[in-house]
Amino acid sequence: ISMENSSSVKEFILLGLSENQGVQKIYFVVFLLFYTLTVAGNLLIVLTVTSSRHLNSPMYFFLCHLSFVDVCYSSVTAPQMISGFLVENNTISFAGCIGQLFGLHFFGCTEIFILTAMAYDRYVAICRPLHYPTLMSRCLCGRMVGGSWAGGFLHSTLQTLPIALLPFCGPNKVAHYFCDVHPLLHLACADTRAVGLATVANGGVISLSCFLILVVSYVVILVSLRGQKAAGWRKALSTCGSHITMVILFFGPCTFVYIRPSGDLSEDRSVAVFYTLIVPMLNPLIYTLRNGEVKGAMRKLCRRKV
Repeated sequence: ISMENSSSVKEFILLGLSENQGVQKIYFVVFLLFYTLTVAGNLLIVLTVTSSRHLNSPMYFFLCHLSFVDVCYSSVTAPQMISGFLVENNTISFAGCIGQLFGLHFFGCTEIFILTAMAYDRYVAICRPLHYPTLMSRCLCGRMVGGSWAGGFLHSTLQTLPIALLPFCGPNKVAHYFCDVHPLLHLACADTRAVGLATVANGGVISLSCFLILVVSYVVILVSLRGQKAAGWRKALSTCGSHITMVILFFGPCTFVYIRPSGDLSEDRSVAVFYTLIVPMLNPLIYTLRNGEVKGAMRKLCRRKV
């Protein structure tokens, strides 16, 4: 399908977060710092896990992939947004816009599935510890991660293709700082109700169903801890605390944006900053501050490099 031929609009103008020049300069400094911390922190986790012989459990295997996905996820939107603060019109080509839409949903959905796989890993580790080495084999972990990437690709294709086939004849100003489903539906020169419902159902069902699976898994974990001593509770909650925090921070905003029909785009922009940049930046802090093994491995890696 030729994207150029499916639309008379050759490029879009991303309106960004603010039209105030002074505010944009402040945003440039702040978000450049956030993005730098996101990339540096998550790549440090990837290097730490891959170079350490002690961090070879399934939990760290999933964490390594989660950090890599976070780098890719932020890189889909952040560079375009940050560079846009320095120019009068932040433009993006039609093909680039569709590519950004695809990448956003590809990496975002992959992260959702990896977080779900991590919840299953924690369930097995706490509820069936004697069978853990057998149930969470390296082969199964590889399949779960591969399935997460494949599921993300399928979801993104189903989200992107209907949008790419819509006619866009003007206006071309996207009321967002990146190309997403709701802002593009507002610009299409056609009845988008069916496409809008399909995309909301696709994104909403995945985020909501995975979130419910995660909630159920942690309810089961808490129920299984009944009758155990306080030390057992503390150990179980310490291994799950980081993951629960990430789930709440990531799924809350995503569900708010994608489970409902097209609404107030200014609200979407504010919430999107949180799940596209803030949460990936917090991921390394959440997992390292609560994990002595990762902190120890990072210190060893830094000493080796120095």
